[in-house]
Amino acid sequence: MDNMITANIRQRPVRTIVCVIGVALGVCLVMLFTGLATGMSNDLQKRNSNLRGEIIFTRPGSMGLTTSSANLSTKYVDLLKAIDGVADAVPVILYFFQDNKGFGLERVEGVDWLPFARMNDLKLVDGRAPRAADEVAIDEIKARDRVIGVGSALKLFGKGEYHVVGIYSPESGARVKMTLAAMQSAIETDKCTYILVKLRDPQQEVAVARRIDAELPGNKVQFTREVFKSIEKTIPALGVFLRVLVALSAVVSALVVMLAMYTTITERTREIGILKALGASRGYIIGVIEKEALLISVVGLVTGFVLSFATGIVIHQVYGLLFEYTWKWGLTAAAIGMLGGAVGALYPAIRASNLDPVHALAYD
Repeated sequence: MDNMITANIRQRPVRTIVCVIGVALGVCLVMLFTGLATGMSNDLQKRNSNLRGEIIFTRPGSMGLTTSSANLSTKYVDLLKAIDGVADAVPVILYFFQDNKGFGLERVEGVDWLPFARMNDLKLVDGRAPRAADEVAIDEIKARDRVIGVGSALKLFGKGEYHVVGIYSPESGARVKMTLAAMQSAIETDKCTYILVKLRDPQQEVAVARRIDAELPGNKVQFTREVFKSIEKTIPALGVFLRVLVALSAVVSALVVMLAMYTTITERTREIGILKALGASRGYIIGVIEKEALLISVVGLVTGFVLSFATGIVIHQVYGLLFEYTWKWGLTAAAIGMLGGAVGALYPAIRASNLDPVHALAYD
């Protein structure tokens, strides 16, 4: 029977390729979308976990996942420092812009380097801190991924070039940082997006947050750990989207296999009639077709995983987007491919097993 299965696959290469592509497409959709969501979420959490300030003070609605506005007066810095329990306060401008390749968003921050670096334990591993309006510092990850270093040029905001004068570690917040004054000049404002607040005693963050809210009402006081949550928690509908994507992938795989196998049954009607005339049972006929579909699904799975990993690497190299593949979604994709193949072949298999051998042998 195994020889019959492999022979059927070899004799119909076009149909086999179509089935493999259908299964591989479903696997790719699941792996790429979930890999991108996981990679970007973990990267966001990792970078922002290195922010040492416990409280973020900002205006309501000034910060989102992909948007921000500089509408907070920097005069609040001195007012915050005067509040009991506050050790330091540093103004930050967070700005989003479309990258130069037209795909995705990049973040850049404007900060007063010395107080920001002191608060967040940032160290320059090469070069110096930015000073002039056209100077920036980048983290080690960006320097490695983009193969750039001190002396390189970056194009930001779709405007002129900025010169890399320093590389810092660890990664913290945006990967590109310039002076607060330079950012204010670039976006034509004298304000900031938020103020990062460092406490004397982190254990008293709730009490200090209430104190800040009472003394400076009308603003938004949040704990840093809650502001920069995972993408899936920030966008609750993302989880629903991923589950719908998984279901659609299963449907696509099943439909492609079903249509291909249904066509195959039509082409092999006389062949099935001969098998039944020789005494082949219904279970045997169903088993042959199902095993053929499962073998095709396995090839589609392998193809899909290889394409997913290769595509993720290419996208990361070109656009800088991060992909992280997990065992959970890998097993889910595998289950989708195998289940889609098995379910898709079930109806054609049952139809083939019910063929009348006399009519099947007379089929032309």
